[in-house]
Amino acid sequence: MIIVDPNNPIPKYLQISTWLKEAIQLKRYKIGEKLPPEIELARMCSVNRNTLRQAIGELTAEGLLQKVKGVGTFVASVESVPVRHKLNRISSFSLELQQSGVRERTRVIEKSVETPSKTIADNLALGPDSPVIKVRRVRFGSDLPLIYEETYMPGDLFDGILEKDLTGSMYEIFTRDFGIVLARSEQTIRAINLNKEIASHLGLKPNSAALYSESMTYNDRNMPVEVLYSYFRGDKYVFEVELGQYHLTQ
Repeated sequence: MIIVDPNNPIPKYLQISTWLKEAIQLKRYKIGEKLPPEIELARMCSVNRNTLRQAIGELTAEGLLQKVKGVGTFVASVESVPVRHKLNRISSFSLELQQSGVRERTRVIEKSVETPSKTIADNLALGPDSPVIKVRRVRFGSDLPLIYEETYMPGDLFDGILEKDLTGSMYEIFTRDFGIVLARSEQTIRAINLNKEIASHLGLKPNSAALYSESMTYNDRNMPVEVLYSYFRGDKYVFEVELGQYHLTQ
């Protein structure tokens, strides 16, 4: 049986994840059952272990598999479970993944101080020559890239933040290290197709579907402290909104 076709343009890890998903849905591997060791699965698929781990990471992020440290990988479900992003409060990506049982990792692509564009300066209520701090990151769940982020902050408010470890929750750093009270956030969300650069960071083809979010976060004095542009993989994310009671208008 050939699991991975080297002549197929589809990436090898996706061919493996498709095969594993079908095997789970056909109950070759049942819920609660432990998968064969990675070295054995890699041999079966004629790939190296890194490629095999990427495929397992894909299915772990979807909720089909669960990794138990020091024990192995187990079948958790026969249906994909997307990461859920709740819009009823300010929350961190790290916390969302913890609640989904997915291991989080962040790669920092860029961190710098720069002169802001007019849009960024206006959004942060800054003068045209005021410095802003820019941080670009890719957020991973079980080694699968899920979100590309661009964060902009007032330079005078967050002096020294670039010396800190920015691979965790930025909101935790804002609150713990700079004493910022994150009081509210305004978000706009729309569907887009990814350009080549951002698609490559997310391991996708150009023009892949995504959810794009623009967020403005304010402190307890109603001053803007962050502009955040986020690109969520359209195949891995679900946004949840809780609505209040309906009232008849007269």
